Amino acid sequence: MTESEALRDDPTPVDLLDTQRAFQGRVWDIRRDEFAYNGASIVREYMDHTGAVAVLALDDDGRVLLIKQYRHPIRTRDWEIPAGLLDIDGEDPLVAAQRELAEEADLTATQWDLLGEFFTSPGGSDESIRIYLARGLAPTAEAFARDDEEADIEVRWVSLDEVVDAVLARRVQNAALIVAALSAHASRARGWSTLAPADEPWARRGRGQSESELPGAPTA
Repeated sequence: MTESEALRDDPTPVDLLDTQRAFQGRVWDIRRDEFAYNGASIVREYMDHTGAVAVLALDDDGRVLLIKQYRHPIRTRDWEIPAGLLDIDGEDPLVAAQRELAEEADLTATQWDLLGEFFTSPGGSDESIRIYLARGLAPTAEAFARDDEEADIEVRWVSLDEVVDAVLARRVQNAALIVAALSAHASRARGWSTLAPADEPWARRGRGQSESELPGAPTA
């Protein structure tokens, strides 16, 4: 390796010896895999996640659309960007992002770009989130009817610089918001040259593929 070599993650196939669904949940499962690595047989349990999309909606004045809603595991109403699970079979991630922006913020957008991707907790989950940058915003024809934790969503438009200040001061903790805000701030400083087409293939999208990796598993 040389100093000039690009810094990147290294996808690493392993020999999967066994896989089981240890727990089946309403939204995601816990999977137990046994695999061979470095000459040893290792067992790991992790969240088998659908994957998700998130949207940083930026208006013509450089303001970001934030929403605040209750999240029970952390007992907090946290500031977030519109986001949602990829839990509809066969749904394109971009279409899912457009749907989430409409459902959570009553907004449409004419310009969509790929801002970033990240694994939320690679030691315990295969969840990957793709973040889109949405511009050319306009209200939807009708407001979306919301219930449960989304029934009292609070909406605020905040300058991108103010969001970054809140991140650096540790006043906001939502991972997708943090990654999106810092990525957008850095990309804007580079003339948005880091953006990618919104329909770029998603090679490392989450959702456990363990059973298809077992020896003798049927192939498509």
